[in-house]
Amino acid sequence: MSTNPTKPVREGEELNSENLKAFLHQNGLIQATDVELQVYQFSNGYSNLTYLIGIDDKEFVLRRPPFAAPKRGHDMGREYKVLSKLNLVFDKAPRTFAFCEDINVLGAPFYLMEKVQGEILTAKAAHKKGVSPEEFKTISNTWLDAFVEFHAIDYKAAGLEDLGRPEGYVSRQVTNWGKQYLAAATDDVPAAQKVMAWMEDNQPTDYDHTIIHNDFKYDNVVFSDDNWLEISAILDWEMCTLGDPLMDLGTSLGYWTTAHDADFMKQGLPSPTVMEGNPSRSDIVQSYAEKSGRSVDNIVFYYAYGLFKIAVIAQQIYYRYKHGHTQDPKFANLNKAAALCCNNAWQAIQKNQIDKLY
Repeated sequence: MSTNPTKPVREGEELNSENLKAFLHQNGLIQATDVELQVYQFSNGYSNLTYLIGIDDKEFVLRRPPFAAPKRGHDMGREYKVLSKLNLVFDKAPRTFAFCEDINVLGAPFYLMEKVQGEILTAKAAHKKGVSPEEFKTISNTWLDAFVEFHAIDYKAAGLEDLGRPEGYVSRQVTNWGKQYLAAATDDVPAAQKVMAWMEDNQPTDYDHTIIHNDFKYDNVVFSDDNWLEISAILDWEMCTLGDPLMDLGTSLGYWTTAHDADFMKQGLPSPTVMEGNPSRSDIVQSYAEKSGRSVDNIVFYYAYGLFKIAVIAQQIYYRYKHGHTQDPKFANLNKAAALCCNNAWQAIQKNQIDKLY
């Protein structure tokens, strides 16, 4: 079975092998430190750095913040706590092993979790495997079932009631993402200002309170195998919190590009969802409403919010790239991706729909 592909560690993002081996030994994860340590880097993802650690016939996944990144949005202790508690009540939360807050070990806080075997469906992987339309019908249904199951978790019973403040969540998100965009802005994008103003005036005030993932998409889940009937793990928990589950859905819709979208949208947000057999965004929304029992009448707001949030994340990463804090060449055009998301959000608002925007 395939997993998220690994590559040699990028220059400037190496880990201190001796310190890491000492940490593994101190936490009872290896018997001795005089063994070979192999470190590879997962190539997918744009935020926290993820490594595959091989040692003593064992494998671990290590997560740490990007080098020179601000602490906000990269709280490893919080991510570790979420997974440690969720794993006890939700079988799709990976098992954790250890957390280190001592920055003298690897230069930043980090944690170790299990490596989950299975299929991760990136755009590249889906094309390489030649996933069929019938398979995508199964894939999308399995993915959505897991999403609905996740939103149904009793977060209080899981001991995660202090994970966030669901009251006022929507208002805070609209305000905070707007501030973060302005702080990281590098280009003049008129649509960004329009979307921020519209969301401020059209945000919902009555909504459910659930645990939300905030980055739930195909390449952040691990399918057990290529029968696509079960998801064994959900990945990338850095933005997990308590809030409005439809904000979570809106973010997922933002990434859900389809074959009917404009070419520049498909290129700017590459996703296996463009392949035949995947439902439209409207179909996803209808199925979510049926499976969850929630009203989705205000879905244009949530879709616009999802696109804008993606725009901010892309813009923040581009800002770090432009100022030399990261050298990964895949970040070089993220300012264009950010503008694209803002323009799409404004188009959806003007048309009052989430499909067939152009």
